Amino acid sequence: MHKLLALLATLLLAACATQPPPSLVTVPLGTTAQATALFSYPNCLNQCPTPAPTLEDTIKHWLTLSMLRDGYGKGTLGVVTKDGQVYAQLTGVPADYGNVITGLLQSGAVGYTDAQGIVNAGKWQSDWHFFLPLGFAMQHNPTVQLLHFPPDTVMTQTQDYLQAATTKRWASLLVTNGVPQGSTDPYQTIVDIAPIAAPASAGASLEGVYDDFSNYTVSLLAQWTAGPAGSAKPTVAFGAPARAWLAEYFKLSPINVLTVSSFQPVAGRTVPVIGANHPSYIWYASDPKQYGGNQQKADAAGIVVMGQDLTASCWQVTMAATPSGDPNGALASCQGKWPANSAPVCEQFYETIRNLSPADAKAKCVPSQG
Repeated sequence: MHKLLALLATLLLAACATQPPPSLVTVPLGTTAQATALFSYPNCLNQCPTPAPTLEDTIKHWLTLSMLRDGYGKGTLGVVTKDGQVYAQLTGVPADYGNVITGLLQSGAVGYTDAQGIVNAGKWQSDWHFFLPLGFAMQHNPTVQLLHFPPDTVMTQTQDYLQAATTKRWASLLVTNGVPQGSTDPYQTIVDIAPIAAPASAGASLEGVYDDFSNYTVSLLAQWTAGPAGSAKPTVAFGAPARAWLAEYFKLSPINVLTVSSFQPVAGRTVPVIGANHPSYIWYASDPKQYGGNQQKADAAGIVVMGQDLTASCWQVTMAATPSGDPNGALASCQGKWPANSAPVCEQFYETIRNLSPADAKAKCVPSQG
């Protein structure tokens, strides 16, 4: 028996020794200066760890997030600098994953050039930071989300766009519509029409630069809406700036909240899109200060927005499951699931926005007896 075990152990070790090493995918990231610009190094302007992350640490952080969200959590990632050139070295990913990273950086270079044009024109503001949509799923994202700009905290503090209050709220709506808890990240691959990390209140000051980044935005949409076998990944356009830019650039009819439309980022690929509120809009819409302190009016407005948000997120989940399905049919189905001002919509508002218990929310949403 001992001899048999020893033989088995020897054979096992020999088999392991003859296994080829994991295939290494090496991705050039440009010169040190180019990588510094495209990965917005240094990121941690607030709450930095000690010692402060190096350029290589920063790149590894963002690309590791993307690998995880693309489903390659068992792979490895290293970043090295040699002769002034920066490289990512990955295992556990398909050979073409390097092309995915390269595609982001090529689009990013277009965006960086656009940003330099704004700087040269004297329109860049001191509290803006050039910032690409780093850390998202770039290959196995079932949907794309179009927004206007990232809040600066996702760059300078959390270093993860999906830790923002807005994206966390939308993730909860995706879960409410059937996406398993902990599986929402790939749905939230975000393209911003301005790759500028800025204070959350900076929307008005950014309004004049969205068109400056159109080539960059279309380039990234072309990559991230590409599904298998020529299919298209459905897109949600959040907030008035993103909806207006999309309609203007692609010469579409106005895209309002719950308007279904389509666009072609590249010839021959038609991407279904729905207009939605910005995920944070509900907090503004349901603020009693907007109604002279009238809580009842604020709640009523918030319930309307909640119904719209539940419907849009339902459409996103439905279309992700069947990208070739009928977008208008999906909208009708979701409106049937979340009827305006219905008790389920009302309860979701009071539970998630007013933070009531399920029992108290249910009591709030009992129809009045005429």
